[in-house]
Amino acid sequence: MAMVPRKLRSHFFSASDESTMTKQIRATHAPVDDERIDARPLLNVVEHIFNSAASIIPGIVKGKPVQLDGLMDSVPQSELTDMLEITSHTINRVSCEISCKCLSGGDAHTTTMGILGMLSRYSWEAKVVIALAAFATNFGKFWLLAQVHASNPLARSVAMLKHIHETLEQVNELAAKFDAISHLLKAMLDVTNCIMQFHELPSQYIDPEAPETLAASNLIPSAVYWTIRGIIACVTQILGIIGLCQGFMSSTIETWELTSLAHKLSNINSHLLKQLDLCRQHLDDNKQREAFETLQFLFQTSHLDNMKILKALIYSKDDILPLFDGSTKQRVSIEVLRKKIVLLYITDLHHVSDQEIMIFEQMYQESRQESSRFESQYELVWIPVVDKGTPWTEGKQNKFMKLQSMMTWYSLYDPSILEPATIRYIKEVWFFNNAKPIIVVLDPQGKVVNVNAIHMMWIWGSLAYPFSSSREEALWKQESWGLELLADTIHPSLYDWIAEGKYICLYGGDNMEWIRKFTRTARSLAETLKLPLEMIYVGRSNPGEKIRKINTAIEEEKLSNTLPDPGLTLIWFFWVRLESMWHSKLQQGNKVENDEIMLEIMRILSFDSSEQGWVVMSRGTESMMAKGKGDTFLNCLNDYDQWKDKAEDKGLLPAMDDYIQGLQTPHHCNRLILPGTNGRIPDKVVCVECGRPMEKFFMYRCCTD
Repeated sequence: MAMVPRKLRSHFFSASDESTMTKQIRATHAPVDDERIDARPLLNVVEHIFNSAASIIPGIVKGKPVQLDGLMDSVPQSELTDMLEITSHTINRVSCEISCKCLSGGDAHTTTMGILGMLSRYSWEAKVVIALAAFATNFGKFWLLAQVHASNPLARSVAMLKHIHETLEQVNELAAKFDAISHLLKAMLDVTNCIMQFHELPSQYIDPEAPETLAASNLIPSAVYWTIRGIIACVTQILGIIGLCQGFMSSTIETWELTSLAHKLSNINSHLLKQLDLCRQHLDDNKQREAFETLQFLFQTSHLDNMKILKALIYSKDDILPLFDGSTKQRVSIEVLRKKIVLLYITDLHHVSDQEIMIFEQMYQESRQESSRFESQYELVWIPVVDKGTPWTEGKQNKFMKLQSMMTWYSLYDPSILEPATIRYIKEVWFFNNAKPIIVVLDPQGKVVNVNAIHMMWIWGSLAYPFSSSREEALWKQESWGLELLADTIHPSLYDWIAEGKYICLYGGDNMEWIRKFTRTARSLAETLKLPLEMIYVGRSNPGEKIRKINTAIEEEKLSNTLPDPGLTLIWFFWVRLESMWHSKLQQGNKVENDEIMLEIMRILSFDSSEQGWVVMSRGTESMMAKGKGDTFLNCLNDYDQWKDKAEDKGLLPAMDDYIQGLQTPHHCNRLILPGTNGRIPDKVVCVECGRPMEKFFMYRCCTD
């Protein structure tokens, strides 16, 4: 590192003890409440002057004219009036003080402390802006004369009196000095802007005793001091260039001082920016905490309509249209939801499938057609929840737009408008965990009447209207276990077969060899006994390419009926609907031990969790079902001669079920993979075969087959 001349060391580091100097700086600070001003408009003008000069300087050095038209367009003149009435006298006093002290070769530290004393009644951000404005007045005049003196006789005369013409004659040699001044000006503006941003933080969200705020408060006085020191150095430099400054130092020393000040101010700015980021995070945390508490309060309060709730939840401002109407492809206001039942369809971008949207679309359109009351009172709104901590990539945008394009209902126009407080509320209060979509139902007054109605919609479709928890309870009271509840409308001929009293087998699994054996054995026995039999293959949950190939093979070999569904949507829906029954019952507080429907649902889910096939067999509207795992059921069919006498006495299905139960070994292992539970995990689940509590494990599965 080059040695610093002794003269500059004593001049530049006259207040080297930062702690002592900070106390001196704070001692000059005596703000008066009546003198508080908004310094931002004045800073905008100062920045314009400095930026204009920065545009002029290269042209003057190269001898080219510079056009500045339009540079003032961004500065609103009306905002300056009130503030200049208060500060114009002070600006002129400070300007004169700086010029006089620099002309007489005064000590920079002493001059700076004197300026701080003159500005004692102002806030820190006002002090530094007023000082910059005082400097900008003369700095702007200097470069304005430099620009127009060649073409304007009056400007040429004034330039001669101020020795500016001599300076311009050696402008090329002074280019490095002007460059050093420009760098220092930028550093001063950066620091000043940072101080202004601290001042502009909303005070209601800032705790003055918070560590972040205290650290910033300790940095700002020093930042103001060194910015004013930078102003004095710039004025001294310019006066020295035009030969007016007494005791002006050599070129190397003066340039080193400007560079050192710019470097120091840059370091100060870096520290300020770090504290500013921390303060903004602190502010945002407080703001989001308040927003979360506001949501809690609003949902606990009665309202005349749902507007307060929806605006607080979705988007509170009026500057944009936050919703997208999938039917018209237009952006709309939240007002379209006023006094309607609103179903908030909450998902992430990764766990919502095309099949799910297709089924919802079918239900939604049916509800529009069935009754005009739905159209006037019930609306569906997609709320995509995205992680604000990760970048919004082009891939995510494409995924979002693809999903949105499939929906004819309402959705958020932009997922980023959802506040962190809303996302927190959705996750903590409504138990949304990203893995499974939920539908939260708000009544026309914004009250939550069902924290998750998605299960109701899968089970009963539009019959679930108005989708409240009380409606869910009432619908379950009307249901009993049977094929109609289990299979619903997955096959177009199912209800005809039930009405005709046919025997109907639902079967699943992904072992093609077992499927061939079972279907051929069942058909052979049915022909022998002259039983009207229909079989429907329902695959497995999370159907993939393997199930698609099995479906095709069954159709080609004419082994049984399949669901008329090349996209596997109906197979997917069968299993999602079954899982929804589990969720719905769990949500209602039911348990396997005392609920027959829940017990039977769990039995089939256990079948699907195993590696075997499985069969459920019923007849007509009878509630009796024979069911079993693949090999057990197949053995039962093959052993017909051993239980046919009981069949003649008790009936085919009861005798078949008794025989299957008799084949159950004392030592068995049932596996149950429960569907995602959105935070609700049963403490205890009992085995459907022996009634003993099942051991609990955690399993993570990625099924792409």
